[in-house]
Amino acid sequence: MQRDPRGLLLDGVEAAWHGQASLHFHRDDEGRTRHQGGATAPLKLQRAFPRADGRCELPLLHTAGGLVGGDRLSLEARLAPGSRALLTSVAAQKVYGSIGRSRRYPEGRWAVQELAFQLEENADLEWLPQELVLYADGLFEQRTQVVLAASASWLGAEVVRLGRTAAAETLGAGCWRSQLEIRRQACATAPERWELVDRLELGGTGLQGDHGLAGQPVFGSLVWAAPQPLAGEGLAALLAHCRANRQGLEGTMACGALEQGLVARYRGPSSTAARHWFTRIWARLRAERHLASPEMPRVWPFQEEPLQNSVMATDSDGGGTA
Repeated sequence: MQRDPRGLLLDGVEAAWHGQASLHFHRDDEGRTRHQGGATAPLKLQRAFPRADGRCELPLLHTAGGLVGGDRLSLEARLAPGSRALLTSVAAQKVYGSIGRSRRYPEGRWAVQELAFQLEENADLEWLPQELVLYADGLFEQRTQVVLAASASWLGAEVVRLGRTAAAETLGAGCWRSQLEIRRQACATAPERWELVDRLELGGTGLQGDHGLAGQPVFGSLVWAAPQPLAGEGLAALLAHCRANRQGLEGTMACGALEQGLVARYRGPSSTAARHWFTRIWARLRAERHLASPEMPRVWPFQEEPLQNSVMATDSDGGGTA
């Protein structure tokens, strides 16, 4: 009789959970953002940390220790006008192998994470979870929907490791999918416009091809939907600085402009390098908007200092491609 890593039966009994979290952020009379809401197992809300600029930093904990095929996590967050929040995770998310692990589902089952963010005027959300580790023969799909008011800002990043490479493990027959949709409403009476539809899949031949991961085990993606269009010269300078922030990091890194924002990609051997680059970009974007410099979330386990030299003004290019 086969069991998954949590001890639940895989044959004869469905070992699947659907954890949900619903959050509402609002700004109080003193300019601090507070949150209301709740979560169901295996999701748990941790203690929120108020930052000096009034931003609410809220960590989420997945108490099950990992996802198995059929598991589903749903997170919904609404930000009222002027509210600011940082959502992160307490630990790296693990997704266990699914293909060939069950007589009932020999083809495997997908673990799914659904994210829905709605931001009103002048709201600001940073979605910066820790990395995801997809074990050999695991199947994982993430669907993210973001709806923004005209002056709202959303920053999201994800880092995924395909296989436990420290144990010489590859993804095998597994697959990772991500679907990000961002819409913005110019005003209350205007129809929403699409800002970005980004669909990615890594598995099979895409793990080795030059247009995929080229044999590398780590992929990362960062997207910023800016609160206003960026001027031509200012945007060019911002992209140049973000590229310069690759200095000293291994891997291939590229960033480019969106119609209202930017997107950055990483592929390489090091999730640390991906996190460091994205953290530097995060600090760069805060500085670009004249906001308080970011502080490392208290639940992040970094022994290094990713924010070191994060907004250095240099014209040098730290390697990789543009």
